[in-house]
Amino acid sequence: MCGIAGWVSFEEDLTHRSSIIASMGEKLKNRGPDSWGIWLSPHCAFAQTRLIVIDPEGGVQPMIKEYGDKKYVIIYNGELYNTEEIRHELALLGYTFKGHSDTEVLLTSYIEWGTECVYKLNGIYAFAVWDEHENRLFLSRDRLGVKPLFYTYKNGSLIFGSEIKAILAHPYVQAEVDEEGLAEIFVMGPTRTPGVGVFRNIYELKPGHFLTFSKSGVKIEKYWSLISREHEDDLDTTMEKIRFLLDDASKRQLVSDVPLCSLLSGGLDSTAVSVFANEKLKRLGSKLKTYSVDYIGNDKYFKPNQFQPNSDSDLVEIVSKEINTNHNYVYVDNEELADALIPALYARDLPGMADVDSSLYLFLREVKKDVKVALSGEGADEVFGGYPWFRNKSAIEANTFPWIRMVEERMKLLSPQVVKLIRPLEYLNDRYREALNEVPKLPGEDKESARMREIFYLNQTRFLAMLLDRMDRMSMASGLEVRVPFLDHRLVEYVWNIPWEMKNLHNREKGLLRESLKGYIPSVVVERKKSPYPKTHNPVFRRKVKGWLQEIIDNPTSPILQLINRTEVQNLIDTDARDYDPAWFSQLMGGPQLFAYLIQINEWLLKYNIKIV
Repeated sequence: MCGIAGWVSFEEDLTHRSSIIASMGEKLKNRGPDSWGIWLSPHCAFAQTRLIVIDPEGGVQPMIKEYGDKKYVIIYNGELYNTEEIRHELALLGYTFKGHSDTEVLLTSYIEWGTECVYKLNGIYAFAVWDEHENRLFLSRDRLGVKPLFYTYKNGSLIFGSEIKAILAHPYVQAEVDEEGLAEIFVMGPTRTPGVGVFRNIYELKPGHFLTFSKSGVKIEKYWSLISREHEDDLDTTMEKIRFLLDDASKRQLVSDVPLCSLLSGGLDSTAVSVFANEKLKRLGSKLKTYSVDYIGNDKYFKPNQFQPNSDSDLVEIVSKEINTNHNYVYVDNEELADALIPALYARDLPGMADVDSSLYLFLREVKKDVKVALSGEGADEVFGGYPWFRNKSAIEANTFPWIRMVEERMKLLSPQVVKLIRPLEYLNDRYREALNEVPKLPGEDKESARMREIFYLNQTRFLAMLLDRMDRMSMASGLEVRVPFLDHRLVEYVWNIPWEMKNLHNREKGLLRESLKGYIPSVVVERKKSPYPKTHNPVFRRKVKGWLQEIIDNPTSPILQLINRTEVQNLIDTDARDYDPAWFSQLMGGPQLFAYLIQINEWLLKYNIKIV
């Protein structure tokens, strides 16, 4: 994994602008701590920071390849899982390779197939290719959006980067936020509308899209989306295909020249990935390392609720012993958890999931001390239907995103001027209708099935994006690569068309996946009720963020004061945010997380020196 940044202009000579592109690359050093480089030409400047996972010598970037009288340059963040198949196909066409990196295979794929190369790829990626002969930039992002890519168009220049901070390092770009950005933060947040970068005039290249930039301008095309069709397989065949696809994805994603591990919670998703991965490693004569996270004091303070029925720690040890992994425990300190809200904010460039982000940041920072690559069960809930709102009648029938809750109550925390500016309910409804208009319909589908298809689409294109942002930024902040087998596009495409009554087998969350894995993973895991990513129950965290927020609103120079209703926020603090428990957003973000989110907004405005326009 790596960080990439670039600047293309047809109106000025960039060969003497190395300091700017170097500054952009410098902002991405955490994503690629092992090496970095820049490349300059009259109209294109590239920077790349590298986390070395495959082919240390042969995968150096920016990578240049000449074919005939044409020169091509690539910078690439990601991993291909079908490198050898593509390499073999290209070799049959006469191409030769200097090393065994996927970077060289990817660049050669572009040389041979041009923009059509994206249809060949199985992996997670965001990459840029400069065609020196055609004076053309090509940017592409993987189908599900596992790897990030942002861009802006200013003063005739196309400026892009893996993270927003790299773009903000360019002198043409200012840290400004308008009413759309404020609506994203206060209404949609911590989710984000696809394509929206929150900062004014900064955009996200959407998943499954590519962009070309030449003297004729910017052109963006979609190359992948979900397609609805009749599911023709019976139950047994369906389960067999699910097992095959997940097994194949888990084993493909073990490709690495450096130590790797799996993130094991003791739940269905992470256990399945760990089992399939460990099978291959055992055949190779090694054993999978696994890691779990918990909080100091959670054994004392944990209380089950409708969103979190049990603690991961109850099962992790049982599972790791039964599937025979080399398990490691990481315990997060609650004081440090609160302090880490700031590095987590900087990693995301935006206010995020509060302690859900900062705990992952601290967890993966420890994991990185031993390995460079980790497998995760991320994505299974969105693909197979694991969240409570998949089975909650009122959530299904509600004409909105099921995870965005208490909008009217939250708006009371804002100043009347801000509420009038962002039009919260209108903005939310517009974004919701926009999402529904994208859903690929299946002709003849009954009303209930059609609605469940909508719910799955909302989850896979909106909620999942937030979690992928979280996983990518928190892992790459420590230079750790995390892979997600459940988001292999072949598995996602197949499961998309399985009817709800089959996915909901035995009327259980991820019922079909559970049944598919019987006999392959420990039975105690198959029967375990879903429990989300663990959060702290220690009152130390609540007290810390509550006091911190009080300090912010007592400080007349705090930038958030221009946006909030101070009286209502004070009331929030005085009542200990009781009205916002157990969750004002999603499943995990209750009262303490609302305190933390407001803290992150203030620090974001302050640290990024944001101008409200």
